[in-house]
Amino acid sequence: MILFPAIDIRGGKCVRLTQGDYNKEVIYGDSPAAMASEWEKKGAVYLHTVDLDGAKTGDSPNRESIKEIARSTSIPVQVGGGIRSIDLIDDYLAAGIARVILGTAAINNQEILKQAVHKYGSKIAVSIDARNGYVATDGWTETSTVRATDLVKELEAIGVETIVYTDILKDGMLQGPNFEELQAINEETSINVIASGGVSTEEDISRLRSLNMYGAIIGKALYDGSLKFEKLTEGDQHAG
Repeated sequence: MILFPAIDIRGGKCVRLTQGDYNKEVIYGDSPAAMASEWEKKGAVYLHTVDLDGAKTGDSPNRESIKEIARSTSIPVQVGGGIRSIDLIDDYLAAGIARVILGTAAINNQEILKQAVHKYGSKIAVSIDARNGYVATDGWTETSTVRATDLVKELEAIGVETIVYTDILKDGMLQGPNFEELQAINEETSINVIASGGVSTEEDISRLRSLNMYGAIIGKALYDGSLKFEKLTEGDQHAG
């Protein structure tokens, strides 16, 4: 199982939000690239970056910061947040980003998703952010009428190989992931599932491994020091 340290970027800085609330922000560093290098030194084999401004507005104000992360590290980087056009996908992948994650676009405009998957295959992932089992969009500010489990089946039919599944109510709360929902999705699909939201203890990570998750994103627990990344890295990590 790949462990992805999360680098969430807002206004060019590394931040964490609680439950996706833009009013509940803590700044952890002024340089996303320096933070990325730090995680690489501590044993990370893959990084997860999010343009929080982009997720909310649909543009990409932190694009250069994210490209700088790709340039300054030797490990693969995946990026999400406001990626709603083929041009932006082209730009990120040309800049050395390993995988681009579509969120709102995968719900609101599946033609873009189909084009991207056709063009780039496994380099395209989809972020499913759910609140009470229903998909949320637009930086978590809107909740749709689409059930997460139904969306996963649609994505599999389109050819999506990897999803990032976040339970918003767990995110930043350090209360553990939604294991039941993750297990249900993982059992219903052959898609690689990356768990996100609430991963906060070594026990959480052990349980996710036992559910045969492809990966887990760790955010707040790393930044507040309750988890030490060096302790978590095991021989089964590989950048797949």
